[in-house]
Amino acid sequence: MQTLVIGDIHGCYVELLALLEKAGLGDGDSIIAVGDIVDRGPETPQVLDYFRQMPNARTLMGNHERKHVRGARHEVKLALSQLISQQQFGEAYPEAVAWMGTLPLYVELPESIIVHGYLEPGIPLAQQNPSVVCGTMGGDKILRERYERPWYEYYTDDKPVIVGHNNYNRNDQPFVYKDKVFGLDTDCVHGKPLTGLLLPAFRIVSVPSRGNHWSQIRRTYQKPPVVIHESVISWSAQDDVALMQLIEKIREANHNLLARLQSIPGYSELTSRWQAKSYAAETGRGKFANLMQLERLNRLDLETGKKILKDPGEVQILLTTKID
Repeated sequence: MQTLVIGDIHGCYVELLALLEKAGLGDGDSIIAVGDIVDRGPETPQVLDYFRQMPNARTLMGNHERKHVRGARHEVKLALSQLISQQQFGEAYPEAVAWMGTLPLYVELPESIIVHGYLEPGIPLAQQNPSVVCGTMGGDKILRERYERPWYEYYTDDKPVIVGHNNYNRNDQPFVYKDKVFGLDTDCVHGKPLTGLLLPAFRIVSVPSRGNHWSQIRRTYQKPPVVIHESVISWSAQDDVALMQLIEKIREANHNLLARLQSIPGYSELTSRWQAKSYAAETGRGKFANLMQLERLNRLDLETGKKILKDPGEVQILLTTKID
C-alpha cells in the first residue's frame, strides 16, 4: 500500500487530478494533503468536495483553512483570498467552513510525520502549538523569537517530517533537508508545479501548473458594494466633557495596571513586545481595552477617542463600566 502526500493545492483541481493520475495509485492506496487546499485558485469548492467525499483521501488543517474557521468565529478578519473563496462557495460556504473546523493538525504514519507548517524541537507532537503546526503568522513570530536559525535545522528526530506552507527553494523543486524534512509546497497556484511524495518509497511526483491562477483570480474578483452612510454623528460640548472624564478614568486605570505589572518579578526584564502582550492579557478585548492600549502608548486624546468610539452614547456606557 502506498500513500501520496500532496503539497499546497490552493484550489487547483485540474492539477490535483493530473497528479493523482501520474502517481498511479491503486485501490488500496491513500491520499493525504498537507493543508491549504483552499483559496487563491480557480476551483476551491471542487478541491474541498473531493477531500470531503473520497474515502481514501484526507487533508490536514493549513493556515488558510484555519483562517476561514477563525473568521467565522469573528476572531480574525478574512483576507482577500478568503473573501474570494466565499464568493466561489456561495450558499455552501458555512457548511464548508464547518467541515474545515474538523480537520486535524497533524498525521503520524509509520514512516513519517505530516504537518502543514512547522515543528518545534523537543516538544511532543500532541503538545505542539497549533499556530506553529498550522504555519500561521503567529506561529512564524514564535519561531523568530525563540530560534536563531530556520526550524528545520533543529529537527533531529529519526522519523522524517513532511510539510507544506512555504516554497523553501523558490523554484520548481520540493525542499529536502538531510532526508529528514520534505517541503512539498512548490507554488502550483502561482504557476509552478504541484508536487506529491509517494510513501513509503519517498518518491517525488509532480505535474505542471496551468498558469498563475492567483494573479488571474485577483484581477477578476468582484468586490462587494461599499455602503455609504449619509448620517454623520456630531459631538456636542457636553459629549467632549464626558469623553475627557472617560479619558481620565482610563489614565488612572492604566497607571494602576502598569504599577501592578511592574511589581511582578521579572516583568521589567521582558522585551517591550512581551510587556505589551502581558498588558493586553490583562485588559482583554473591546473598545475600553483599545483605549487603554492607546493610553499606554501616550496616544490617547479627544480625537483618537472619538475615532475609536464614534458614538457619544458609548462614552456613557464606558463611564459606568466597573474596572477590576
